[in-house]
Amino acid sequence: MGGKLLGMRRPVFRRPTEEAVALFAAAHHVHLASTTPGGAPVLKTLHAVVDEGALFFHAAPVGEKLEVVGRPAVVTAVEVVAQIPSYFTDPERACPATTLYRSAQAHGVIEEVTDPERKASALRRLMEKLQPEGGYAPLAAGSPLYQKAIAGLFVGRLSLDRVDGKAKLCQHKRPAERAKIVEALFRRGEPGDCRAIEAILAASAEDPPPPLLAGPRGSRFCLAPSPEDAAASARLLAGTYWNDRFDERALTEAQIGSQAFVVLRDAAGEVVASARAISDGVKHAWVYDVIVAPGWRGSGAGTALMRLLLDHPAIRRARLVHLGTRDAVRFYERLGFVESTKIARPYRSTTMTFDRRGTGESDRLSG
Repeated sequence: MGGKLLGMRRPVFRRPTEEAVALFAAAHHVHLASTTPGGAPVLKTLHAVVDEGALFFHAAPVGEKLEVVGRPAVVTAVEVVAQIPSYFTDPERACPATTLYRSAQAHGVIEEVTDPERKASALRRLMEKLQPEGGYAPLAAGSPLYQKAIAGLFVGRLSLDRVDGKAKLCQHKRPAERAKIVEALFRRGEPGDCRAIEAILAASAEDPPPPLLAGPRGSRFCLAPSPEDAAASARLLAGTYWNDRFDERALTEAQIGSQAFVVLRDAAGEVVASARAISDGVKHAWVYDVIVAPGWRGSGAGTALMRLLLDHPAIRRARLVHLGTRDAVRFYERLGFVESTKIARPYRSTTMTFDRRGTGESDRLSG
């Protein structure tokens, strides 16, 4: 559906070559299209890696992949960002249903790599991409473990001199239409929808944020923060009384590992507030590390941050949302929280904690 939209050709990458190459580098797999010398079409799915300005892939030393050596070819990578159902924008017509995506294409001629060192380098990069945790002996051309395998394996190369990319991320929509789609994605709340929202907004960064994510003083909330945002949040949290056991590295990892993590960026893009939560999605959710930079306290940033976090798809269905505080009881009461002891239960219970520092595992906590 959305045929007219799919047919549009818009300049969608600000730096087409650079961002398209980055998409190739990140892609789990790519698709290769070419022809045999006899003109038969060839379409293959490959694991590939970007190295030294080229795309490398490997194959068995027999088969169709070898027939494309010296032949013109196109390699493509596609990232599906989100499926947009028709009812997001139209209550009746099916036509608005569409897919948001990023794609990259490389055009050139397939070459065979024969130098053992170059083959080994490409295979090393491939293993680093597909198995970053390691767990194998270093891959070297002269290693007795790999020498024979490298010699017998086909490695192909396609230069990335001719690369282009495109993306469909609602750039053609008016701000009000885009805001409606962002709101609908947030309400749907499927895995990946928060990241899709950030991709949509990044593609139209010159427009004001939708009302859902607009903060005070020209700030904007982000629903899928980057590792850099997590590190900035950790710096805000450093020295807070409730984090006396943890260093900045642990705080950064905690932000990244949370199911719901929201930050507020000021007009210059600096993180000035953040909060995170974890949840089972139905029974309980726990809010942690709510922080607002000193210069932003009293601006309404904290209240807006908490309301957005409580409505986050990862925790909005949880019946009981918990947090701990020493000095912000009144603030949380205004949001509807009550002291846990005031919630009647038909039995007594004792809150207990397992502290790994008391079991000889203190080094794992980094402070």
